[in-house]
Amino acid sequence: MDTVPAIPDSAGFTITLSDAQDIATITLNRPDKRNAQTPETWLWLTRAVNALPGTVRVLFVRGEGPSFSAGLDRAVFTAEGTDEAPGLFGIAHADQETATAAIASFQQAFDLGSRPGLVSIALVQGYAIGAGFQLALSCDIRIAAQDVQFSMAEVSLGLVPDLGGTKRIVELVGYSKAASICLTGRRVSAEEADQIGLVTAVVPVERLAEAGDAFAAQILALPAAAVTETKALLLAASGRSQDDQQRAEREAQYRQLRALAGLDRED
Repeated sequence: MDTVPAIPDSAGFTITLSDAQDIATITLNRPDKRNAQTPETWLWLTRAVNALPGTVRVLFVRGEGPSFSAGLDRAVFTAEGTDEAPGLFGIAHADQETATAAIASFQQAFDLGSRPGLVSIALVQGYAIGAGFQLALSCDIRIAAQDVQFSMAEVSLGLVPDLGGTKRIVELVGYSKAASICLTGRRVSAEEADQIGLVTAVVPVERLAEAGDAFAAQILALPAAAVTETKALLLAASGRSQDDQQRAEREAQYRQLRALAGLDRED
């Protein structure tokens, strides 16, 4: 698709493109509910991101108002749900195959960092709780305001983090720190998040957008193919041996050298 679909108000977010269509911005847009999310949010988010034009190289994710996202809207703890998505208790009454398929569809929305040609940047302020925390974790880069409070609060609701966050947080901060965060549901301040490598940078609240723009400018100033190849290498690195990673680097470099020499097309 060449255009982003119209997002219904009930999805709770908007998506906009820069004039050059090289930057997209997803804004969680329920400030009266601290940008709480629903399954409908996740289904529409997947559709919107999949529909982004190929020209988009940077994706910002932010929240309207003083908080990024307070997590799951408690109103979804029902059986009825909406026309677009089942309620959580509705999932509980389904058979395992149906229930896990529904959760798998939600997880797709939290795959923002997996596309090599798209660099995702979360601009996080205030509360980033539960699903809000996991949405930030799904991005390549997290820039945090000094007032940020992260929490993997699912366990306090009798749930588990099921939106991809358990692997991502372990890879970012290591098992022990991840356990201390996920098994207690405690709050993580901006200072601690910076110290343990959970975020890329911490800035004053009023400079959050400016810091994001600076990162985007650095990325957009570089050759797109080189950024894409490098991100692909980084994404695959943890699952490869050193020898396999170096082989992948050699192959990627060969492609880049051929492109620079004008030999990237078949004769």
